[in-house]
Amino acid sequence: MSNTVSPAQSGIAERSTRIMLYSHDTFGLGHLRRSSALAAAITAAIPNASALILTGSPVAGRFAFPDRVDHVRLPGVTKRSDGSYESQTIGMTIEETTELRAGIIRTTAIRYEPDILIVDKEPTGFRGELMPTLDLLQKRSSTQLVLGLRDVLDEPEVLAAEWDRKGAVEATENYYHELWVYGVRSIYDPTAGLDFSQSLQNRIHWTGYLRRGEATPPEDPAVEPYILVTPGGGGDGKTMVDLVLSAYEQAPDLRPHAKIVYGPFLSGDTRQEFEDRVALLDGRVSAVGFDSRIESLINDAQGVVCMGGYNTFCEVLSFNKKALIVPRTVPRLEQYIRASRAEQLGLIRMLDENRDGMTTEAMICAIRQLDSQQPPSASMQPGLLDGLDSVAARVRALLHRSMERAAE
Repeated sequence: MSNTVSPAQSGIAERSTRIMLYSHDTFGLGHLRRSSALAAAITAAIPNASALILTGSPVAGRFAFPDRVDHVRLPGVTKRSDGSYESQTIGMTIEETTELRAGIIRTTAIRYEPDILIVDKEPTGFRGELMPTLDLLQKRSSTQLVLGLRDVLDEPEVLAAEWDRKGAVEATENYYHELWVYGVRSIYDPTAGLDFSQSLQNRIHWTGYLRRGEATPPEDPAVEPYILVTPGGGGDGKTMVDLVLSAYEQAPDLRPHAKIVYGPFLSGDTRQEFEDRVALLDGRVSAVGFDSRIESLINDAQGVVCMGGYNTFCEVLSFNKKALIVPRTVPRLEQYIRASRAEQLGLIRMLDENRDGMTTEAMICAIRQLDSQQPPSASMQPGLLDGLDSVAARVRALLHRSMERAAE
């Protein structure tokens, strides 16, 4: 008779699968929301898995994470108008804050012992803060390292110069077992212009876009039809919101109702100015500052006016919403590239500053045309929204690879 005692019989809990996600989040919501969607999908697909998100987002605590998903808040930094960074931590320089963040990341990796680390967008992390952790985990051969990239990063020439300056190509070549692109190559290749070896190219997996599901219903479900106006995090959404308000101010018959979600990073003075204008529009426009259940608001909307960040674009596709994208063009052309390609494919309509003019008249016309616009499903190719299923499959494959190596 065997004397083997199971972990459960001995009172020792069997070790769960552990996924750590790094999301530097110096500004906006995009990285955190993408990491949260990935963590939720992975833990739903793998019952014994937990996920821990490392994020610098100042609003991480306002999100409701699913069971077996938690987060560690890194000290915050903000981006100045000249492109440099400053610390949000009183009395600390940006160098001191980066060193503190790097220490927290490394210590968390030591204690959490992740089976897989998924890094969002920045191969070396903010100002290289991830390098000590990459060195640590590379020596721990059981940890699989993954770099995840959104569908568009920037113009190829600009991106190549940035990655060269950061040593990002070398880091990706040397540390990462796989590179996941959360998009479809036939739409856009974010790695174009990067000097990847054949070995690294062979490690790239195109997952498709990350489908979004409906979140908790809003506390005050809308009765009348509305279009949702969302600039994402809101930090650079002033121009778009101003255009929408001007459109409703100058066209008293403009319908349907517009519901604006400013985003948590819109400045207080700008928001107050917008609130004063909303109050004069006889209830044809309403606004809120921030809603973590944005998916539900998009799902219930007749159409969407947005800036075209990655997450909002995924939601437009997932909920099959007629959308007008007003992309930013600085400091990156990411949103403009995405919107241009999506319009070419018939998935959305774009308000192009050079073609249409960034004018009130152009916005009025575009909102009126939303109703007759084709939804994305009319032009959507098969597999476009398979991203989360593909990621879950890659996680299973990486875990199986780790088990095989451990058994050798």
